[in-house]
Amino acid sequence: MKPLHPAGWIDHGTTPPQHVPASVEAAIAYVADALGHVVHTRWTLAMIRQHYASLADAKAVRPATMRVLLDHEAAVEYWDRGRVRTVAAGEAPAPDVVLARVLHTHRRRFKPATEAARPVATGELKREATALMSLPQPLVVWLARAGRFAAVAGATNTLGVGDDAQAVALFLRDRASRSPHTLRAYRTELRRLVGWCESRQLGPLSDLTRHDLLAYRQALRQPASDTVGDTTRRLSEALQSRALAVVASLFRYWTETGYLTANPAAGLVRGGRSRASFAPQRMLPSVLLAACDAWVDEAVAVGDSLVSARRRAIWALYRYAGVRLVELVWSDEAQLPKLDVDDHGSWTLTVLGKGRKTRAIPLPAVCVTVLRTYRELRGLPPQPPLIEHAALIHGLRGDTLKGSGLYDEVKAIFVAAAERLANADPDGAARLRQASPHWLRHAYARQLVVDHQVPLPAAQALLGHASVQTTAAYAKTDLSQLRGFVDASFDVGAPSRQRG
Repeated sequence: MKPLHPAGWIDHGTTPPQHVPASVEAAIAYVADALGHVVHTRWTLAMIRQHYASLADAKAVRPATMRVLLDHEAAVEYWDRGRVRTVAAGEAPAPDVVLARVLHTHRRRFKPATEAARPVATGELKREATALMSLPQPLVVWLARAGRFAAVAGATNTLGVGDDAQAVALFLRDRASRSPHTLRAYRTELRRLVGWCESRQLGPLSDLTRHDLLAYRQALRQPASDTVGDTTRRLSEALQSRALAVVASLFRYWTETGYLTANPAAGLVRGGRSRASFAPQRMLPSVLLAACDAWVDEAVAVGDSLVSARRRAIWALYRYAGVRLVELVWSDEAQLPKLDVDDHGSWTLTVLGKGRKTRAIPLPAVCVTVLRTYRELRGLPPQPPLIEHAALIHGLRGDTLKGSGLYDEVKAIFVAAAERLANADPDGAARLRQASPHWLRHAYARQLVVDHQVPLPAAQALLGHASVQTTAAYAKTDLSQLRGFVDASFDVGAPSRQRG
């Protein structure tokens, strides 16, 4: 194994970027301070006495370390796969080995000097665009042009690209790459638009006028024989709305970044029926949610305590924060999601939502208790410090759990709860087997809007909805509140009003 030279690494998380200290010991201290968690620390009883007023205080703060020191002269705390491990000094990996792992884990921030200095090869952006889009080569070739409205050589073109293929790739990267489901939907709608353009001998995309896009909108609403991209059935209103929303988002992104001189899609979806017709159907009644809660609580005491605590933390965050699936996926670039604690001890979860907008979500006490336990088992402080760059949810084989892993954890809870209910409530069990993490977001929204009648602007802020109409749609799922208003208004026992 090649020896580690810390000074050969550059920290790009500072302005300006700077070299990591040359010695391994100084580099470990620097990286630990930058990331906000342990990297590699060696403890002895003498060092414990220097840092803490008493052994009781040390035991309260570092219980795992004190347990090791009962039988060994020295203990080592080191960062491994998203958690702090504590072992006897003789069993720990070497400091430079741990440092190298941490630097490679955070390779978006820490880069070798040779890599940071490597120039971008000619055509590399275009190859990256093609790989990102994963579209058929003929379609990539069709996109690799620039129309009359593309400001290819203009000073306002902040994308710095010369054709639609590269501009589409950057759009997908910035607006859809965090979710494979969103990325797949965007690609589908772009293929649909390109197919329509080809059938009308229009294009490239940066050559389309407002008249062209209005014609495309009309084509989406035509019967099956005239509908582009689907010769077997007419597009539903939801699919029509999605198709137009993606097109509008693409042209808005191109205009905002200066690639286009004007936005031909402005107002394309104004007054559209997507928000008015949105009505969430994927709901779980409170009794089924309670069954899942009970299974999660009982499963904590079974098997690996850290694995169980992690699953319980994942469930609690989706259950009591109403986040989207990808909003719990760690972003090294944005350093989100993260937890903050204010002066009153209240916890807040900050996530990166749609459109890369941050959203702060207050967490209830029932969720905070679960998160504290999970953090302690990871070797982290029970309460998040002011600066911490550890991933919110750790992966057992790496630094963080990705979207597919988070999905599997929640799905496993639904399936386990369904197995328990299979005999007593087969219909409920079948519904649980259909459920996904997004159903918990619907349940969170419904509890805010219907059960507790939270003002719509407040609920909209918590959920991160672009339109308050989306938030209001949850009220359509329950008529009990409206029924109560009607009964109170037309109570036959109420005295009639005098008419003047």
